[in-house]
This record gives sequence, C-alpha cells and structure tokens, in this order.
Amino acid sequence: MIRTHSTTIRRKEMDAVLTCMVDERIGPGELNARFIQSVKEFFKCDGAVAVRSPSIALKYAMKALGAESGTPVMISALAPSWQILALEEFGYTPLVLDVDEATALVTADIVSEGIKKGGRILLLHEANGIMPDMDAIASLGIPVIEDISQSVGSSAPPPKGTERTPAEAARARAGLYGVFAILSLEERDVVTAGGGAVVMAGSRRDWIPLKKYTDEAPLTDLLPDLNAALAWVELREFNKNEEKRKEIFTIFQRACMSGRHKILVRDLDGASTMCTFPLVLSSSYKDVKQYTDRKGIEITRAFEHSVIALRDEALSPSCIRAKSLSLRCVLFPLYPRLTHAETAQIAKVLGTLP
Repeated sequence: MIRTHSTTIRRKEMDAVLTCMVDERIGPGELNARFIQSVKEFFKCDGAVAVRSPSIALKYAMKALGAESGTPVMISALAPSWQILALEEFGYTPLVLDVDEATALVTADIVSEGIKKGGRILLLHEANGIMPDMDAIASLGIPVIEDISQSVGSSAPPPKGTERTPAEAARARAGLYGVFAILSLEERDVVTAGGGAVVMAGSRRDWIPLKKYTDEAPLTDLLPDLNAALAWVELREFNKNEEKRKEIFTIFQRACMSGRHKILVRDLDGASTMCTFPLVLSSSYKDVKQYTDRKGIEITRAFEHSVIALRDEALSPSCIRAKSLSLRCVLFPLYPRLTHAETAQIAKVLGTLP
C-alpha cells in the first residue's frame, strides 16, 4: 500500500539528530539558534523564534499584537482544528469564515464580510500550498497572521493584468504579508521537526514587540535542539524536495485531465508549493476510496482535521462551501520518496477513477 503521507527524512536528517543526542544537548540551545538563522535567511524575515507547538506560536503572536481577551479572530472553516481550540483556550473569540470553492481559501470579499460581523484579526491558513490575493486582503487594513505551514516557498499571485518586478516578487513570498507568520513543524507539515513551530516577524517594527514577549518565554515553550536539528536539515533540503514534488505534481495533473474530477485552482507556473495533491471528487468518496484501496493506494480526506470537521453541526449551515470540500476533497500521495514505479501507478489510477 502506498501511504498518503510520508516524511522526507533521510540519513542526513537522522545524522543531525543522532549527533545532537551524542553531544548530550537535546534541550533548547545551539541548534535551535542555528535553525532560526536558517529561517531568517530562507524567509528574509527580521526575526523568528522556534517553539514547541503552533498553539504556543499563536499565543506569542497574539500577545505581540496586543489583542485583548474576547477579540474576534477570523479563521477559515478549513483551517486545522488547533486554531479554533487555541483561540478559545487563550480567551479570544473565533469567527469562522466560509471559503472559495475553487481554491479552498478565504478571499478578500469573504474576509470583508467577516469584518462587518466584528472580525478584527485574520489568522490566514494558506492551504495546500496555495495563496490568495494577498494584496486585496492587505488592503482591508486589518492585522494578518499567516499560517504558512503548507505554503512555504509560495508567492502570492500579482493583481490581475500586472507583473511584478524581481524586487516585488521577493517581497510577495509566503510569510512576508502578515504582521506575523506561523510555520508549523508537525509530522505532516511540509517542513517537519516531528513537532513544534516557528513564529516570525517580517519587519523590524513587528519583531520588536514579538521579541519582547518571546525573550521572556520559559524553556518549556522553546523548541528542543533534538527537534531543531531535524527542522534545520529539512529546511536546508526544502528546495530540492520541492523540485521533486513539482515534477510528480505535473505528472498527476496531466493524468487528471481526461477525468471528471478537478484539482484546486492554483498558479502552476511555480508560484505555489506542491506540498499535497488534493483532488475534488465529482463522485462518491466511498466508491473512489474502495477503488484506490484495491489498487494499493491510500487516500485520505484533505480536511479531516479541520475546524469544520471538529464543529460540523455548528458550522455546516453557515459554511456550505467548506462543508462540501471537506466531504469531496481528497489527498493522493505526493512526496519525494515516491519511486518512478509508484508515481506511474498513482498516475494510472488518477486517470481511471470512477
């Protein structure tokens, strides 16, 4: 059975972890600092801190924004469920938004409606490596915290009918639009440390308040060197892994052209990250699942751990498009460890789905 998810961990990643263990330095320390330096170089951000969970990262981002208890925070119905649970735990008020069915993302129009309902901050989940029209969202004038756990390396599309200069393109990357950005490092994220997260600030002005609070963080909030060693190598190898994923994505995309099922709308010219292969089914999930199981390929629902999956009964009436996608969008295996034979096998199945 070809599993839906697999890490990109190879010998060099494990060598870094084993070296850390041999040195008997597994708590937050030198490797955490080395990883953060790599983060700053990769994302071109002004400052960053590696912590033990995305929830902890969100806690410090909200503190640095000066958000008061009860502040309404807008999130996507298809965002990971930890977002709504963390916001509630920290005393904020989640305001769950529906999505655009073509991209599975919130749009500026959807966020604008959320603002009319009281939304004051946007926690923006950039699902499946796809970024929305960030210029339009930025024009709304509210603080944005980007969740770039699946959009590492992506760039926001330019306004329709325009092209960006190289300098503008460099500033249009995921993580640089929001006041802060959160990079989750959990098992199934595009960069993994087996657990943890990074909270980063793109500008000096925003880094100052974030640094103030994270400088006071207890060691129990900071990412241990054992995890940081893995994350450091993962980030260093990201571009090579992404190149392989894009090659496989292109093969799968071609295989789907003759079928009845659709892929989510994305920039296919290199601006989006191919961290997954989501397919929106036009037929029964049960029938497709039975077919792929017979062919030795595991598929899973793309949004099985989303906000709407957790709060289905409460959110389904107001988040109709998100509900539909949560039922019909599935993930096929897409990771660098796939062999040529496995890639061909999956492509053949994609072209013959019921």
